[in-house]
Amino acid sequence: MACSAHLLSQSLYSSHRASPAAPRNLRSQARPPARASPAASPGSSAGGCRGASLRVAASFEQGRRQVEVSYDPQAKFNQIADQIDKDAGMTRLNLFSPCKINVFLRITGKRPDGFHDLASLFHVISLGDTIKFSLSPSRSRDRLSTNVPGVPVDESNLIIKALNLYRQKTGTDNFFWIHLDKKVPTGAGLGGGSSNAATALWAANQFAGCIASEKDLQEWSGEIGSDIPFFFSRGAAYCTGRGEIVEDIPNPLLENLPLVLIKPPEACSTAEVYKRFRLEQASKADPLTLLKEITQNGISQDVCVNDLEPPAFEVLPSLKRLKKRIIAASRDDYNAVFMSGSGSTIVGIGSPDPPAFVYDDDDYKDVFVSEACFLTRDENEWYREPISSKAAFSKDDLPASVID
Repeated sequence: MACSAHLLSQSLYSSHRASPAAPRNLRSQARPPARASPAASPGSSAGGCRGASLRVAASFEQGRRQVEVSYDPQAKFNQIADQIDKDAGMTRLNLFSPCKINVFLRITGKRPDGFHDLASLFHVISLGDTIKFSLSPSRSRDRLSTNVPGVPVDESNLIIKALNLYRQKTGTDNFFWIHLDKKVPTGAGLGGGSSNAATALWAANQFAGCIASEKDLQEWSGEIGSDIPFFFSRGAAYCTGRGEIVEDIPNPLLENLPLVLIKPPEACSTAEVYKRFRLEQASKADPLTLLKEITQNGISQDVCVNDLEPPAFEVLPSLKRLKKRIIAASRDDYNAVFMSGSGSTIVGIGSPDPPAFVYDDDDYKDVFVSEACFLTRDENEWYREPISSKAAFSKDDLPASVID
């Protein structure tokens, strides 16, 4: 399977494009993105001149000849850097790691293995993390750092599990230094950790020369998490089984349909939510009927069914009050208001703006609020962060924590 040519635009050298606040790059900011040739190795630059390092201008006026010589050191630096990239192959890569929402989530039964069968419309949205991968020169272990304390960075982290899984499946021996810039809150029902794992598998495959297919990555990923295979869809999928059976939806939701995400500081334990779930209390709606209604007529409150809302509201009663307040204050601004996954994020579809009480009421001063939109990807390309994507934590930026 051929490596995607867009990788160049997602390399460390081009990371300033994902956010206006990114540190200034050593390379020329005005320089156009490279186009990879079929012979170019992953992460390398295509052949050809990127910009002249010496400019000569000549003119003739009244019999006199004028010659202007201008030396451009930045262009020369770019040429040298491109040659280094070409010779060394891929050594670093920046990728966007988006999260998801469950537009509807039906729990249809309990399995002999203790898991529950579900039927759900998953959709990727534009809120996400950024993960920077660099090849480790030691080739002995992975090293993970993150900007948010409390995120596990040891062997229990799904990124590390994904990299171990890739090496196990392929026999490759690449190890990495990884920095996770976390924007998706944990315990939110948004699949942030699952997305990180899928992104790590994708990255490892790019460094290895794309020796595994997307289908391989999707199948392998189910061994370490039920939600991970979904992220190898095109961005919208009908998921069944434990969530690992993924069927792409040919007509995804409109990417210009705005969303708002509102999450209280309290998280919902997925295990505790499922422990309180009662199958007899679940919705009787046919999930295929819900899917047909959404794909044909769009989103409405009636189709955004989540069978995990009642047990989640038992675990976290304040979450039920938050949903009710959002609906009461919305004045029909939202097509639907519902909980994603096992909580604790409440999603409003149809407007990017939260109700005023979220900002005005002291009881909600610590909530996480983010606007978002639906997101898809093309085959053999990873997800890209929209330029307008915005997220806001309820507290100031936190210091980085690094584990060697």
